[in-house]
Amino acid sequence: MTKKIVVTGLGATTPLGGDVVTTWKNLLAGKSGITTIEKDWIAQYEVPVTFAGQAAVAASEILTPQEIKRLDPSSQFALISAREAWADAGSPEVTPERFAVEYSTGIGGVWTLLDAFQTLQERGPRRVLPMTVPMLMPNGPAAAIGMDLAARGGVRTAVSACASSTEAIANAYNRLQSGEVDIVVAGGCEAAIHALPISAFASMHALSKRNDSPAEASRPYDANRDGFVMGEGGASLVLETEEHALARGAKIYAELAGGAVTSDAYHITAPDPEGSGAARAMLSTLSQAGATIADVRHINAHATSTPVGDIAEYTALKRVFGDLLKSIPVTATKSSTGHLLGAAGAVEAIFTILALHDGVIPPTLNLIDPDPEIHLDVVTSPRELKGENILAISNSFGFGGHNAVVAFRKY
Repeated sequence: MTKKIVVTGLGATTPLGGDVVTTWKNLLAGKSGITTIEKDWIAQYEVPVTFAGQAAVAASEILTPQEIKRLDPSSQFALISAREAWADAGSPEVTPERFAVEYSTGIGGVWTLLDAFQTLQERGPRRVLPMTVPMLMPNGPAAAIGMDLAARGGVRTAVSACASSTEAIANAYNRLQSGEVDIVVAGGCEAAIHALPISAFASMHALSKRNDSPAEASRPYDANRDGFVMGEGGASLVLETEEHALARGAKIYAELAGGAVTSDAYHITAPDPEGSGAARAMLSTLSQAGATIADVRHINAHATSTPVGDIAEYTALKRVFGDLLKSIPVTATKSSTGHLLGAAGAVEAIFTILALHDGVIPPTLNLIDPDPEIHLDVVTSPRELKGENILAISNSFGFGGHNAVVAFRKY
């Protein structure tokens, strides 16, 4: 028997705010979280791209000095968002063995790794910190959450590039459906605004070059888009069976109706131009949700603002929705936050949930000259989202041909 899975807690730290309320308020207000990076290493390494979606609130303003010292920045964002989500859910009492964590990252502890290597080069092996490995490992954020909240039902990390945290949410859905656990904290984090990843992405011609106008750099679906913008932060969802949530009197934001993962087997960085894998992920998600394409009333698109990626996703959407696509409101919130890589899916899942819960679709920024090859109803100012039992999907796609999609239903 299929269980109903619901969302009872939300937490986030993003370029738009240090919590969910502030982030959502600024998103709806059309604010951009993308700013110039004021760091010495920009000039030191002659980094070609000098802007990003930097966390609006520094982790050091929230965590203790000891936590800052013992956690990579990615794990810091993870812990901040998970604690907020857990508190938002009412800090539920749950048997630890029935409580799991599904938490992801796309890159992991890159700051720890590169700082440690610099220490090795400059000061020798004896000065490399003993906590280096626990801090750099990709499962570090999930482990930090699991220990902080006493989750003993399994702590897992899916690493699938920019699809990572959406895959984590889909995995949480499956864990709850299986009956193994009653409650899961799911989400993702990323802290890769560092000279090396920025330089590497720039070398691939993947990043926007608009150093003189950061807030206007991320422009999904615009004919003049020239690449994505790096972002950082973390986001967490508390998910549980409806039965468990109702028994404890929890507030419920939305139903997690389904989630699916597919792969392209096409190219290590480029999406399949035919969009077949992405389309299968969307259709599988809708099937799991017991829904049809006519039930979908909103799409939070992956829409990174790359010339190739936006077209590939549009092609996939056309395969799924056909003529109905023109009547489904689409938003591309990376235009406000930048691309949070492994955290992007979780942040955008929260935006999708709140769009259903609050009845308003957030805007897409910087769509000035629409790409004539893309025919979508792109929301450029907040729009009312009406209806009962309506469904919204959130798409995430990553290097390696990873596709992950989740569907939420208004509760």
